[in-house]
Amino acid sequence: MTPPRLEITRPDDWHLHLRDGDALASVIGHTAQRFARAIVMPNLKPPVTTVAQAEDYRRRIMASLPAGSSFRPLMTLYLTENTAVEEIARARASDSVFAVKYYPAGATTNSDSGVRELSRVYRVIEAMEKHDLPLLLHGEVTDPDIDIFDRERVFIERHLVPLQARFPALRMVLEHITTRDAVDFVSDAPANLAATITAHHLLLNRNALFEGGIRPHNYCAPILKRETHRAALLQAATSGSPHFFLGTDSAPHPREAKETACGCAGLYTAHAALELYAEAFEQAGRLDRLEAFASFHGPDFYRLPRNTDRIALERTPWIVPDAYPLAGSTCKPMRAGESVAWSLATPSR
Repeated sequence: MTPPRLEITRPDDWHLHLRDGDALASVIGHTAQRFARAIVMPNLKPPVTTVAQAEDYRRRIMASLPAGSSFRPLMTLYLTENTAVEEIARARASDSVFAVKYYPAGATTNSDSGVRELSRVYRVIEAMEKHDLPLLLHGEVTDPDIDIFDRERVFIERHLVPLQARFPALRMVLEHITTRDAVDFVSDAPANLAATITAHHLLLNRNALFEGGIRPHNYCAPILKRETHRAALLQAATSGSPHFFLGTDSAPHPREAKETACGCAGLYTAHAALELYAEAFEQAGRLDRLEAFASFHGPDFYRLPRNTDRIALERTPWIVPDAYPLAGSTCKPMRAGESVAWSLATPSR
């Protein structure tokens, strides 16, 4: 029987897009209300490639937080083929940068500066292994001859397996996994490989892209997959395995940038992130395992202390607004105009 109230250690978001400027100010409150910390993605324009840039970005995030918030952004560097080995040592010595993010060039929003050939950054990855700085992987290939639904599987075979062999001590996170292939690979891997799983990939399959017509607000990268893959992700997230933890990949875009002939990839889920994960775990009959997935596995992997404060959810449905403000525009969130089964308890702290 589903309890009317669920209280857990306050979680962290291990994969988040906050944008910058007015857009950052528009969305940061939703995340700060639910999470204590978040790994912040560096794919701005221009990308965040140095410690100095990451620290500047961190200051802008802190300045945008609601009054009284204790939220802590954990910064990342954008890996390029021009990243200097010395920058990795600076990152490890800093108290603001916690990982380096690999994007294959052209895979997602603002990824044009990404890596085109992994062998060109082996010296940098070697330095990451030496300094124990995690590598976060957008695990897709972008070859035009590879089917979009196979990009993750081919990345694992073509790139992740050789990376593990060449850098056996490197901590890596395969971000926002979407397939049974990824679940099986990570499940069987050593403890220094983990994976984040999004709420939307737990709750939606690729049918959600075409319900009654094309649904641009359900388009994301990596793209939604078959139901068999969604079921495998849900089993992994609720399994209790420390290899898997929460990463929303919440990605706000102006509505007009989604509802266009060449729309942007990404779902905005920060407005109801924890509530949506609770729905998924409830569907699996595993609400008792949400706390470990959301609050324990991530900090343990990143070698950070677990949070000590608590957050509560109530089994009270609410209707998501059709849109939220986003700078000078609006952003249509996941479940816009529809119900979410769980609500944040008041007060949440």
